[in-house]
Amino acid sequence: MKTNFKALAMMVATTLTMTIGATSAVAGTYVTQEGTTAQPVWPKWDSVVLNNTKGTFPNLQNLSEIRSGMTKDQLYYLIGSPQYNDGWRPKEWNYLFHFNTPGAGTNDVSTCQYKVLFDKDTYARSFYWNPVDGACPGAAPATASVETAEPPVVPAVQRYTLNADTLFAFNRGDLGGIKPNGKQELTSLAEQLKTFDQLKLTAINVIGHTDRLGSADYNNKLSVKRANTVRQYMVNQGLPADKVSADGMGSTQPVKECADDKNKAALIECLQPNRRVESELYGDSSNNPQ
Repeated sequence: MKTNFKALAMMVATTLTMTIGATSAVAGTYVTQEGTTAQPVWPKWDSVVLNNTKGTFPNLQNLSEIRSGMTKDQLYYLIGSPQYNDGWRPKEWNYLFHFNTPGAGTNDVSTCQYKVLFDKDTYARSFYWNPVDGACPGAAPATASVETAEPPVVPAVQRYTLNADTLFAFNRGDLGGIKPNGKQELTSLAEQLKTFDQLKLTAINVIGHTDRLGSADYNNKLSVKRANTVRQYMVNQGLPADKVSADGMGSTQPVKECADDKNKAALIECLQPNRRVESELYGDSSNNPQ
């Protein structure tokens, strides 16, 4: 059968025009040369198309380090690339973030949109939060807020990070797999937290993390198992069971990236910081142990 290339080319061109037109019809935020706006416009919250189609759990420490005047490269290093299709809007980046918020959101997880606006020189100048479900930790310097939403009041968060290689034997996540040095670290932390009421803590969330080696399913199960084991150890040391929760993030929140050109032993060592168990303390941070 003879192919009508002219007709095919016209059909492709028409399809591209319709696609681009449909994309361009989504109005973005009007951004001034100074990187500000009178009215932030938010994309549909579940229209995530880039990076991670379900959003991400950002590193709270990295969020707290965001400042006006940062470059896009600096933002990318701290919180990654935006999850929405903002490539054709060089003055606007939109993110979908999730936060572990005991007592708020769905299943103790809050979901929020986060917007960064850039000035004419592409320096970050304005920051906005848009609560989708639950409460948004005000970890970044919001220069303005959504008119229809009051800034939520959320507990202060302090995070303790424990080296999983120190806590557990290789590939272990049960109580019997905790190393002697790991037990010492956990006992020491639990002793500090036993004065729960005096420290004005409202909740403790234990979060397990793995490196990227191995399957996603295996890493998720291992991170959950280790988090639950650490939670149980703390409860056994006298912490209130109803105030201590556990979560596993698998390898989805790395704190260090390593190239694959290393030999296996060197790669495992390089990825060590990602194998960790974190304890997030919710309450009055001025009274938390240092």
